[in-house]
Formats: sequence, C-alpha cells, structure tokens
Amino acid sequence: MTRILTTTALALSMAMPAAALDLGSMSDADRAALHQEIRNYLLENPEVIMEAVAVLEQRQQQDQVNADQELVDTHSAAIFNDDHSWVGGNPEGDITVVEFLDYRCGYCKRAYNDVKQLLEKDGNIRFVVKEFPILGEASMLASRFAIATKLEAGDDAYETLHDALMAFNGDITEPALKRLASSFGLDADAILARMDDAAVSEAIAQNHALGGVLQITGTPTFVMGDQMVRGYVPLEGMEQIVAELRKE
Repeated sequence: MTRILTTTALALSMAMPAAALDLGSMSDADRAALHQEIRNYLLENPEVIMEAVAVLEQRQQQDQVNADQELVDTHSAAIFNDDHSWVGGNPEGDITVVEFLDYRCGYCKRAYNDVKQLLEKDGNIRFVVKEFPILGEASMLASRFAIATKLEAGDDAYETLHDALMAFNGDITEPALKRLASSFGLDADAILARMDDAAVSEAIAQNHALGGVLQITGTPTFVMGDQMVRGYVPLEGMEQIVAELRKE
C-alpha cells in the first residue's frame, strides 16, 4: 500500500503542475472534486502508475549507487589496503576487486570460478579477499583456519587452501580441515594451534566491523573500483563493470 501511495503521488507530480497540488488552499468541495478527477484519470490511464513505479525504482537504485560510492570513498583504506587480507591477481593492477565471502555460501562458490576466470583473462586486476564468515560456526572455523594458514605458512599456502575451501562440499570440521591442509603438505597441527591467535580474531573482527559500516548483509559482496556489487554477478557482468571503470 505504501508503495502504491508513493508511486501515485509521483504519477500525479508527473502529470500535474505544482500549483494544482496546493491542497491547502482548496475548499473541501474542491478537494473532493480533485480527488475524483485524479481517480478518474488513473482509471483511464493506469499505465501512468507503472511509469511512476519504474521512475521510482530507478531513482532508488541511483540513490543506492550514490550512497555506496560515498561509503567506498569514506572507507577506502580499510577496503583496499588493510594489513591482514590476502591480495591476489596482479598486485599492481589498475582495477581492484574486493570480495567479502563465506566458505559455506553457495553463491560465493558459484562466483569463485567466475572471479578466477576474470583474473586469468584480464591479467590487470588486483584481487583482495575479505574473510567474512556469517553463516554459522562452521564458516567461522573455516575462516579462522584460512587466516591461520596465512600467518603460519604464508600467502601461497593461503591461496592453495582458499581455493580448496571454495571447492570443498563436505562438513567443515577440524579433522576435515586438518586432512585438507595435510593433503597439500602443510603443517596442519601448527595451523590449528594458531586458529585462536589474537591476529586471527582481529582480522575477522575488522572485516565484520567494515561490513557493518558498508551495510553488507550477505555474501558474496564485491567492491569493484568505486562500486559496490551486492550479490552474485556472472563473469560477463564483472567484465562489463571493469570495462566501465576503465573508461572513467
């Protein structure tokens, strides 16, 4: 009902001059007559409502884009250059893509191959992973293990484990993570021992705090240049966004 009233008002503003909407100067009889005229007009021209809905949605979308760009600009240092997130792709790339992800998120797993192809095909994109576990204890366990891997064994080991976790479809448990790390020749016991390090907790806390100010409520969420992309985007869509960013 609220949306109908809003779009009706918008339709009227499109169809009538501002002076005609000064209801305060009208008598009750004039106001009732105007209401009847409006009703008749809308019944005879219902397409106006649909046009108004389209205009309203377009305005709301643009307002969201503008708000997101302001958020990205305000928090750019934390988004693009923190001291704990893994950086892949081309570290000197002209476009930076940041992904907030959860290893148990189906759409993150779906986006994984698209992101990988984007980085391989383009070759000039800097990619930043933000560990953003929001889907329960298993998600938190996976992120802690991944960050601990980075701290204990370095960036290459993190990348290997990250790729494996994105492809992993079983239950995420400590024994499963230990087997996974051991399969790559990593010291799983040493990694497990670091999962509760203050640095691991701080990295996740900072990412959650940043997600809060950026109003991120789901994964995957991407920041591409100055744009925030909320949700899964196929390869073609990401390529189009990158191309548009390069034109700016």
